[in-house]
Amino acid sequence: MAQAKDGDRVKVHYTGKLDDGTVFDSSECAEDDCGCGHGPMEFTIGAGEVIPGFDAGVKGLSVGESKTIHIPVDEAYGERIEEMVAVVPKGELPPEMNPEVGQQLEVTQEDGQVFNVLVVEVTDESITIDANHPLAGQPLNFDLKLVEIL
Repeated sequence: MAQAKDGDRVKVHYTGKLDDGTVFDSSECAEDDCGCGHGPMEFTIGAGEVIPGFDAGVKGLSVGESKTIHIPVDEAYGERIEEMVAVVPKGELPPEMNPEVGQQLEVTQEDGQVFNVLVVEVTDESITIDANHPLAGQPLNFDLKLVEIL
């Protein structure tokens, strides 16, 4: 039976968990035909479309085969970088903006690059935003099942 290798376009079902067992994402829904849009993730192995540890975990699987992998921080979203957390005075925000903790915002840098940040604190004078990926600094665990090699 063929095994998934670099360059193969594949479909994979996955459930991602933190070390404490908390599920942070899954391609499988508990309800049949729920319409949630989840389904197997499709990507090309080795093309940089997924985190390195996920890529490596799928290599060598045959269609229908399952396994659980542990991805260390450096093969997932990397370490948290405190310099990516910033306090912004409310006076620098558009007047119509009412930021709330947990809200995602798009920020445009001077060079035109756009990226997402998360509002992590709001005070009367300022907001604190975090540009780290929400899973940065955490090792990840995935239950994988190779559904198809395209």
